[in-house]
Amino acid sequence: MAEITYREAIRQALREALLADERVFLMGEDIGAYGGAYAVTKGFLAEFGEERIKDTPISESVIVGSGVGAAMGGIRPVVEIMTINFSLLAIDQIVNNAAKLHYMSGGQVKVPLIIRTVSGGGNQLAASHSQSLEHWFANVPGLKVAVPASPYDAKGLLRAAFQEPNPVIFVEHSLLYGLRGEVPDGDYSVPFGQADIKRPGKDVTIITYLRMVQVALQAAQQLAEEGVEAEVVDLRTLRPLDIETPVNSVKKTNRAVVVEETWRTGGFGGEIASEIQEKAFDYLDAPVARVAGKDVSMPYARNLELMAIPNQQDIVNAVKALI
Repeated sequence: MAEITYREAIRQALREALLADERVFLMGEDIGAYGGAYAVTKGFLAEFGEERIKDTPISESVIVGSGVGAAMGGIRPVVEIMTINFSLLAIDQIVNNAAKLHYMSGGQVKVPLIIRTVSGGGNQLAASHSQSLEHWFANVPGLKVAVPASPYDAKGLLRAAFQEPNPVIFVEHSLLYGLRGEVPDGDYSVPFGQADIKRPGKDVTIITYLRMVQVALQAAQQLAEEGVEAEVVDLRTLRPLDIETPVNSVKKTNRAVVVEETWRTGGFGGEIASEIQEKAFDYLDAPVARVAGKDVSMPYARNLELMAIPNQQDIVNAVKALI
């Protein structure tokens, strides 16, 4: 298998879709001549032309609204919202239109729309550009939410997204674009709603998604050096949610730590902890622990930003507190 970056994995999946289906087109801010804010679509404009690689004005509601209309008309648009923070400007188009049209039309209308966006902090972009809002969209029936943590999953989940008849929020993380990993040369996809055990273990289960998977794997390695074997479960999609994989893991390890980058209050981790308590209560040797971002607006100052985002030592400390 070839070893490629997270960025290249997404780029390959997009290019394959453009080549395979003439109905596929990309639309977003700076995706054409500039090559994309994160260089994912670099060179696409020259290869596929302006009809299929559309630079747009800075107007997220228009971008997503146009994508919804195109999808309803039988086209396969991939809309890029530069960061998930800007999705707030298109929340009505996403939640009240894209997510609900199939249901409200009695199944007559499909909206095969992919919305690519970038989540998370760590780039010193301050409070309004460093939020992790993917759990908001996971709360909405009618949307599917993918949160890939590796190049393999990024390509496989994006391939699966192109097979979906209704909208997918495909969430990437800016600090993962340079991450390298093995990706098969042949055709494969990663089904939605199937979590993955990224590292087996017997003493504690760490459940997480997106960039925190990589942080959790680092923490698990540190714990292993101290004699604690942590199992790391990557959710891969928040909706549909595979809760059986983490629950079965907890039944084996008897302890659980839920990790996410977003704010603790109202975070998706509370949902996971509740599901584990309901489905694996008799197996727990300790309360479900949670590690999350601090309940503050993201600071611009680098030292304060690092304090606001969960890190490897935070996870290690949470595990040690349980055992």
